Amino acid sequence: MSDILNHIEDNPKQTQRLIGLEYEQLQQLIENAEQLHHEKQARLESKKVRIIAGGGGRKSKLSVAKQIILTLVYLRHMTTFQLLGIQFGVSESTANDIFNYWLPILRELLPSSLIEQVKKTNLT
Repeated sequence: MSDILNHIEDNPKQTQRLIGLEYEQLQQLIENAEQLHHEKQARLESKKVRIIAGGGGRKSKLSVAKQIILTLVYLRHMTTFQLLGIQFGVSESTANDIFNYWLPILRELLPSSLIEQVKKTNLT
């Protein structure tokens, strides 16, 4: 399995080609998206009525940073979720679920012009 996040960290100058953002922009985006993710999870948790204590359930196979990278790779390259799943070591449906979870969060953080720029399929 290829590890895009490690590749980006080892080769930060290739970040623009791989996902459409500069390395520094990516780091800032991941930091802000993680914060927004935790706020969203806290809001959801506060609305739940629990009978059983929290903390159970299956943990995610991918870190938050890898989930964000998966979403950005899809927007940049418009590959299939099957290939994304293979590349990130998750199922096709999990890749789809990750993308659909993170897209609204990224839309909040990125200006629409930057989302369109990341979506650009013309690789240079």
